[in-house]
Amino acid sequence: MSLAKRGAAGIAAALLLALAPAPAIAQAVAFRSCVAELRSTAIGKGIAAATVDGAFAGVEPDEEVLRALEDQPEFRLSIWDYLAALVDEERVADGRERLAKWAPVLEEIERRYGVDRHVVVAFWGVETDYGRVMGRRSLVRSLLTLSCNPRRQGFFRGELMATLRILDGGDIPAEALVGSWAGAFGQTQFMPSTWQRLAVDFDGDGRRDIVGSVPDALASTAHYLQRAGWISGQPWGAEVRIPPGYSGPAGRSTRMPMAKWSALGVRMLDGTAPSGEASAALLLPAGPRGPAFLVLRNYSAIFAYNAAESYALSVAHLADRLRGAGPFSTPWPTDDPGLSRAERREVQERLVARGADIGAPDGIIGSRTRAAILEFQKANGLRADGRAGQALLKALRAQGPATDGGSPPEKNERAGGGGSR
Repeated sequence: MSLAKRGAAGIAAALLLALAPAPAIAQAVAFRSCVAELRSTAIGKGIAAATVDGAFAGVEPDEEVLRALEDQPEFRLSIWDYLAALVDEERVADGRERLAKWAPVLEEIERRYGVDRHVVVAFWGVETDYGRVMGRRSLVRSLLTLSCNPRRQGFFRGELMATLRILDGGDIPAEALVGSWAGAFGQTQFMPSTWQRLAVDFDGDGRRDIVGSVPDALASTAHYLQRAGWISGQPWGAEVRIPPGYSGPAGRSTRMPMAKWSALGVRMLDGTAPSGEASAALLLPAGPRGPAFLVLRNYSAIFAYNAAESYALSVAHLADRLRGAGPFSTPWPTDDPGLSRAERREVQERLVARGADIGAPDGIIGSRTRAAILEFQKANGLRADGRAGQALLKALRAQGPATDGGSPPEKNERAGGGGSR
């Protein structure tokens, strides 16, 4: 850039600052100061100045990232809503296709790492809908924004430095380093520091590319689980039944021998007593009236990938469905169950047909869809909570056809998952 152009750009920036409200000016100054500090830190850690300056050039904070930090679905949604969208018939069918397509690669992954292929593919499905939805946000911009925010600042600064090292090493080009709001990226959504520690070059091209190489991504996930303590040949756990009025111990941290769970009245679905030498924990994710699970060590390895019970159970359940198992035997304790992605798209189609401005139906229940749902609920005497459940869908269906022959719904839904690894 010429000196004249640099001068003009500087004058323009100064004018914008002068015209901005005082709080905005203060925020802009604070962000620039933070970026300058992080630049010095990165260079001090041995990352090339050219890499840092190229990555940071022109980056502005992303306010949507900060909003996402406060609105994580693993902790906001009920577990039946969360699982209904993540483990539906579409994802099961697609996962079985991927198991067949990548069978030789998955066989070798099982041999090398000892991790069940169904679990590996379940992570792929839950995280990015088998590579369809890997995120579009610049990792550098997201992590710069989070690194200059007080909440979990140390964690996000570490991930920013790891991202800069990836750029410095050249394994993945800058344009491919896009992902979730929290910095997770690739087919199975690794955090940058996890990529540094555990990503593998499984296809042998000399690069650990979890974005463009399915073998690298799936093998890296299996390597993660192996290092997290996966026990080859052991299941993650199983759905069980508990006696009526059960008030005994529960929770992932309370592990006991199978004989003790048997003595407390816990039974497998076929009525037999739980057996085996492994210790287990009893999960009651929706309380004693909902599904119950005895979980083993491998469940903890799944949980380590993203520390949310709803997430881990989604991966475990999807893996079982990919093997041929059916839905949970015990229903969730609600009179208004969650919706599959196809049903969520139908809700959106019916709202659009009634004039709601929510964009193309995609199965993602965002703020505009929730606002339209809330308006419909208020107008029709339903509980006004903005939630997309079976009661809402039934009410919409009762009012007639959804569309007048419009185009079919989109299939590119957000998978869910990650961001905490």
